[in-house]
Amino acid sequence: MILPRYTLERIYLPKVTPGSLFPGSTRVEAQIIAKTLELPWRNNAISDDPLKASCVPEGIYLVVEQPANPSRNYPYFRFAHVPGRHWHPDTKMSSVLIHRGNYATDLLGCIIPGSRHTDLNGDSVPDIEESSKKLAWMIENMPNVFELEIRKKV
Repeated sequence: MILPRYTLERIYLPKVTPGSLFPGSTRVEAQIIAKTLELPWRNNAISDDPLKASCVPEGIYLVVEQPANPSRNYPYFRFAHVPGRHWHPDTKMSSVLIHRGNYATDLLGCIIPGSRHTDLNGDSVPDIEESSKKLAWMIENMPNVFELEIRKKV
């Protein structure tokens, strides 16, 4: 079975890693699905502290839609496996998610989608706007299982 492929191209900044999500492997500005926000690259470090945790390593991943649950009251996406990351005990899948949020401090190694990058809190660090709306659109319009290629924007 061939799964649909999406690509996340990102730029590495000192405090955050902003990106763009689009279908296929060729970036076409008109086809960008979402802007994304991640923590900076910190050698794939895991931590309960957003000042120490890392963004997801570059690579190709299997991503699966997850239903709302008691700890997250909305549907979201979960990575099946990310090398060096924790596994969720119930699902046997990685702890890396695509979930809603606005700031890098909302992250511990996951990805936040949104409509655009902006500085919501005036700290000169990119944040993400309309995350809940964009994630709901993704759940409604994207396949419930897909491949995601994460790479540096060249």
